[in-house]
Amino acid sequence: MSGRGRPGGDEYPSNFERYVALVPGTDVIVVLDEQRAVVHATLAALPEARAAYRYADGKWSVREVVGHVVDSERVFGYRALAFARGERAALPSFDENEYARQAGHDGVPIRALVEEFGSLRASHVAMLRHLPADAWARAGTASGKLVTVRALAYIMAGHAAHHLGLLHERYGVPPAAGTH
Repeated sequence: MSGRGRPGGDEYPSNFERYVALVPGTDVIVVLDEQRAVVHATLAALPEARAAYRYADGKWSVREVVGHVVDSERVFGYRALAFARGERAALPSFDENEYARQAGHDGVPIRALVEEFGSLRASHVAMLRHLPADAWARAGTASGKLVTVRALAYIMAGHAAHHLGLLHERYGVPPAAGTH
């Protein structure tokens, strides 16, 4: 399959299906771009005291969840760039819990994390918009598994959607007006 339509199940590891399934339609760039605004509208005005909330002992705070989304956005975006450009070397996995331990996201204002996400997402949208059609089907190895550029774009969108859902369901963060 060429172009940026939905990825087939053979284009990504099965553990990412839950993210890909959360992405509506077939134009992932539109979803990615709209999601940037949803994240901003949902989280930018969240009070700092609320951003420190953890729904249970040992769970990440709201800030740490957003920081994790930022870190993951960076990793998935780099993988998409590398594979789009023909990288042949296998890329390593990342330990999300170790990243969270080392990041210090709980000391960063929520608005700064939301702005960082917005900047990264805008950069990734621009990169993906400019890919030649054949780059979307290029694949590489990350975490020991084959994944295409197209799938990484869907994973990026689905991962953010997944965590927005968790913030609503488990952390009580209300959705932005006009979103669901």
